[in-house]
Amino acid sequence: MRGFALLLAGVVMLGGCGGEPASTEAAASLRADAAALSQGSAGVGDQLAALRQVTVKFHDFQAAKDAGWNAKITSCMTSAEGGMGFHYGNMGYITDGVARADQPELLLYEPQKNGGMKLVAVEYIIPYALHPRSAAPPMLFGLPFKQVDAFELWGLHAWVWQGNPSGTFADWNPNVNCDNTTDIMPM
Repeated sequence: MRGFALLLAGVVMLGGCGGEPASTEAAASLRADAAALSQGSAGVGDQLAALRQVTVKFHDFQAAKDAGWNAKITSCMTSAEGGMGFHYGNMGYITDGVARADQPELLLYEPQKNGGMKLVAVEYIIPYALHPRSAAPPMLFGLPFKQVDAFELWGLHAWVWQGNPSGTFADWNPNVNCDNTTDIMPM
C-alpha cells in the first residue's frame, strides 16, 4: 500500500506540472468551466453544490481522517502557477476505479498559521489499471479527466472551497500556498 501511495504522490505532482504555460492553461480551464456550467440547471452547478454538502464536514481535518481520507499522499505542493496544498487520500475510493462526484479520492488542504488545515479542493484519480488509457476518459462535471501517462492514471481537480482565478477545474490555484509549513514539495 505504501508503494501505491508514493505512486499517487507522483501522479498528483505530474497532473499539474507538464503541459501548457499557466496563462494558456488558465484560459483553457475557464473555457472548460464555462462549457461545463452551461450544460443545464441539473448539471454541474448542482453536482458542485452536492459535493460541497458532502465535504463540508471535512473542514474539520480530523473528521476527514476519521472518515477515511487518512493516507497522506503528498507534502504541501506549490509551483509558480500556485499551490495545491497537502493531498489526503481515501484508499477505498482510489482502488474502486469509479468516479463519483460525491466521493472524491483526494481532499486537498492548505496549512494555516495556527497549525490547522483548511479544506480547499478535492481531486479525483483513477488508475489506468482500473480504467484503461485506451478507453474513453472518465467524466465528471461534464469534463474529461486528464491523462497522466507517467503514472498511468486519470485525474481531475475541483476547487470547491477556495476560489481559483485559473478555473474551478484547474490543477493549480494561485490563491493557495504553503507559507505555513516546512513540509513542502516545490514543483
